[in-house]
Amino acid sequence: MKKLTYIITALVTVAIMTVSCSKVLDEQPRTFFEPGFFQTEAGVEGGLTALYASLRYFYGQAYYYNINTTGTDEATYGQSADGNFKDADLSGVGSLTASSSRSDVLWNTVFPYINTANGIIENAEAVGLSSALIAEAKFFRAWYYFQLVQTFGGVPLDLGSGELAFNSSPVRVSTRNTVPEVYNAIFGDLTTAVAELPENPRVVGGVTKTVARLVLAKSYLTFGWWLENPKGIATYPQADRKDIAGHDAKWYYEQALSVCETAIANPGPYGLMTTFRDVNLAQNDRNKEILLWADHTEKSEQYNGASLGYSGGGAPDNFSGWMMNWNHGTVNIGGVGCIQREACQEIGRPWTRMAPTHEAIKVFTSQDITKDSRYEGTFTTAYYGNWQKAGIEVKSVTGANGIAIPQGGRVLTFVPEVIDGISYPDKQDNTNGANIGAGTVSGRADYVFDLNGFSRIAYPGLWKLGCYRTDYDLATQLGSPNAASTRPYNVLKFSDLYLTAAEAAFKLGNNSKARSNILVLRKRAGVWTYKNSERSDYNADFSADLEASTPATITLDYILDERMREFYAEGFRWFDLVRTQTWKERASTYTISGSSWGSHQPQTYTRTIEDYMYLRPIPVGQLNGMEMTDAEKEAYQNPGYSVK
Repeated sequence: MKKLTYIITALVTVAIMTVSCSKVLDEQPRTFFEPGFFQTEAGVEGGLTALYASLRYFYGQAYYYNINTTGTDEATYGQSADGNFKDADLSGVGSLTASSSRSDVLWNTVFPYINTANGIIENAEAVGLSSALIAEAKFFRAWYYFQLVQTFGGVPLDLGSGELAFNSSPVRVSTRNTVPEVYNAIFGDLTTAVAELPENPRVVGGVTKTVARLVLAKSYLTFGWWLENPKGIATYPQADRKDIAGHDAKWYYEQALSVCETAIANPGPYGLMTTFRDVNLAQNDRNKEILLWADHTEKSEQYNGASLGYSGGGAPDNFSGWMMNWNHGTVNIGGVGCIQREACQEIGRPWTRMAPTHEAIKVFTSQDITKDSRYEGTFTTAYYGNWQKAGIEVKSVTGANGIAIPQGGRVLTFVPEVIDGISYPDKQDNTNGANIGAGTVSGRADYVFDLNGFSRIAYPGLWKLGCYRTDYDLATQLGSPNAASTRPYNVLKFSDLYLTAAEAAFKLGNNSKARSNILVLRKRAGVWTYKNSERSDYNADFSADLEASTPATITLDYILDERMREFYAEGFRWFDLVRTQTWKERASTYTISGSSWGSHQPQTYTRTIEDYMYLRPIPVGQLNGMEMTDAEKEAYQNPGYSVK
């Protein structure tokens, strides 16, 4: 089996990091890491710390980010998309196959680290590792299997040498376990992790009881949906929709709700930030709301895991934030490139590989976004001139309606309201619409797009994942915008406990608890201390208004809308839609304007989302690496997909 062979070779090349008495993980790169190393205390501890580093190889990896975001109700492909992004859209511009599905990033990455976890668990007690440290390895093993089973259905637990055993020799055969068998292993690891992990992290970013409780609750909730199977979607390998322990879906929903309530009541060092913007503000990275992240740093290439000066786009770089960032550098007024690439959260490096759908934006604007801060705290909607940082000494440019825009002034705005007086240029040239086909409104110096007219080439940028650096003079320099982001990539948030609890309560028919959990986040969304679009302090509290506007009866659609408003484009939306079996219902059509600067007329596109697509294909590289007949490979592959 090719990937299981890779498990062994991975042990030779992985960068090992040791557990120390300090409050951070201490990386010690090794050129050789053979199985016997796990029989030493340093080896077991080093393997444990390597599990944290493994998060970098797919969280922040843009192609894995894409496959879980493009093709959902959150995003479509952008103007500069290649096949990786068009294939995922399922709208007829590409084809999702075993060769093209970028879920291969997950499959190819996690099995070596699952095997590392196995080695730690098998050897830890013999070398004197504490039960709490063993529980960290069990957490990661469960977390990776949870990602795999949601993506592919049943996956191998054997790793070539017995169920959940450390594999010390390459094998080229594999057997897939069923979904209930995989979840049974997940629940076992996570319940142990909850029992054995500490309340407070042993190092910055270390996993704790609260982190494990959130994953356990999400696992219970997801398996409950799987048992219920309301849309009758087939699973694979074929298995009865029965729990090994004999529980029904309702029991799992009850457990999910109970675990969330326990975690919320016993938060340890975690909790909600005061405002929604605070959660995603780069200066607040690693804040108390973030439970798990794939870490990076601007202080050391070794600890960052990637170059600090440039990135071509590949793991372990954190470059997901580029994908939904349009080419604002094209904005040109009178020969001045008004918006230069800068290593700041609202600008960054543009790739235009992905774009929000009009429907996604409407999920935000269906609320009163003058009161609900989550639209402002998610998107860059106003772009300000920074040309002086590029050495361009022009004091001002002549903006819309002949009005001057000074250095640092607002150049372009995506206006949320429908403006009857907006005027778009008839043609695209260097003197029209700031060189990007933007419109004008009487009395305004800034050029504008309305949210009914944004396109695959120009759209509100994704502020929350924007890059941020402090290793340059922010007032006079542009920094290193072509480097991958040195920010941590957020994986789990404390706020998800409330939405997971709300969904479990909804499934139990407990509308009161569903609504009360949602209200916690909606009331927080009404608190403002700053407006990104105005670059100014703004202190207001609309929490009572948002509570009053929350429906009396909570529906599944409303929960999914709230999940989008909280976690938009963070790379997990496909899992939400697959879990709830609403992918086809919510994403089979979408609206956006075209791929040219002058495109302002929305078009509706149709996606072909078949039931078999609720599982991703086993990667073709995996199939080619196994010593199996063609018939055996076809039986191993998920139905609906080819083995080539």
